Amino acid sequence: MTRAQFEDRLFGVLRWFVIAFLAVITVAPFYYMVLLSVKPIDALLLDPGSLWVSAKDFTLSTYRDVLKSTDDGGQGFVKFLLNSALVSIGTVILTLLAAVPGAYAVSRLKFFGHRQVSALFLAVYLFPATLLAVPLFVIFAKLGLSSSLVGLAIVYVAQTVPVAIYMLKNYLVTIPPSIEEAAAIDGAGRLQTVRKVILPLALPSLMATGLYVFMIAWNEFLFALLFLAADPEKWTVSLGLAQLSNGVEVPKTILMAGSVVLTIPVVLLFFAAERMLTEGLTSGADKS
Repeated sequence: MTRAQFEDRLFGVLRWFVIAFLAVITVAPFYYMVLLSVKPIDALLLDPGSLWVSAKDFTLSTYRDVLKSTDDGGQGFVKFLLNSALVSIGTVILTLLAAVPGAYAVSRLKFFGHRQVSALFLAVYLFPATLLAVPLFVIFAKLGLSSSLVGLAIVYVAQTVPVAIYMLKNYLVTIPPSIEEAAAIDGAGRLQTVRKVILPLALPSLMATGLYVFMIAWNEFLFALLFLAADPEKWTVSLGLAQLSNGVEVPKTILMAGSVVLTIPVVLLFFAAERMLTEGLTSGADKS
């Protein structure tokens, strides 16, 4: 057996061990969370280490409690989900509207310091979020947006635009300039070229960037707490889940049901856009 054959067989076996290990550490916590969410609290207390739920113990009452409105004795997660969806979708739209021209300018236009601009965009992440929280809250309070979903979305845009520009720029540089030159010969202006030529070609990267921005806005907690804590009607799902975790009288099965409700939308979006997400995230890796 040659050395190359030995290495091929060795890495072929190790690959499956690595895949199995990653699958276990990824799926096992989520499985246990779902398992606890469909158990009644008394069954959980009797056997907390059980990794299975019997047919007689299986229940969806925890999800009903989580999704029912507070007026009906529930936790009101439907309202929280709607608020999170509005903020996250608004953040994605505003971020892409700002990031697309910014990424195009960085990737195509020549100006002083254009090579350093990408690093400057990402430099915003050198500052902790807590350092920016108080100034942003004061500014938005003076603008009357301190308890507003619109204000929260604008704050998220300030956080997501830099990384969105960086991700889109890495894809746009892989699009040959000759395509834009051909569009210019046909009489298309720069804006028309971006809208009709560049954006359709950049759809995978736009999808990947949009999903990444959506996940940031969906799961963010600090600024949501700072801006919306005084108005429970505008809480996002992350604030609602924190309320469940801090409630002594709330059973942990209901907390797990709330965690599943928080996770499922992002998981479904990920699987729905998996192909474009993979293509978008790996775009720009080949510099040949």
